[in-house]
Amino acid sequence: MPEIQRLLDNNIQWADATMARDPEFFDTLSKQQSPMYLWIGCSDSRVPANQIVDLLPGDIFVHRNVANLVVHTDFNCLSVLQYAVDVLQVKHIIVCGHYGCGGIDAALGDESLGLIDNWLAHIKDIAALHHDELAELSGEAKTSRLCELNVMTQAKNVAKSSIYKDAIQRGQAIKIHSWIYSLRNGKLKNLAENI
Repeated sequence: MPEIQRLLDNNIQWADATMARDPEFFDTLSKQQSPMYLWIGCSDSRVPANQIVDLLPGDIFVHRNVANLVVHTDFNCLSVLQYAVDVLQVKHIIVCGHYGCGGIDAALGDESLGLIDNWLAHIKDIAALHHDELAELSGEAKTSRLCELNVMTQAKNVAKSSIYKDAIQRGQAIKIHSWIYSLRNGKLKNLAENI
């Protein structure tokens, strides 16, 4: 259990240091949540949304899953999307993937991984749709391109959702962004906007 105690100890140090820098931080944070951004990203622990865009807690509303998918029957993702759009009134929806995604690698492979194979089937569908383009690539280039294609497809899925369509019909101003993150240099790349 020492690993868990270390996290609890780290929390105390972080909370104390945060209070020392800004005595009002937690009081202000607890009174409001009004982020301008919804981040739909990968569960990968190396891609912490707030940190890589240098925002504080409360500045970005986050949903994460394996390979940053937006599936039309995923009520978890759709609930987050609806809350962000209808209640929080976010102005930007960012779908962010990353190069070196294990979900993408697994989808390109033939190994059976169990339950996750059903989830990864969505990525396999994207690969099949772009077969000719991907067939000309190999190794990291192929994986990286599928990472990009996946992000852009998921952004299109946001745009196809009834939640987004209803918001646009109401006149709500929301932009959809497709970003990809490099684990090698920590930088984001804008693939597309307003798909």
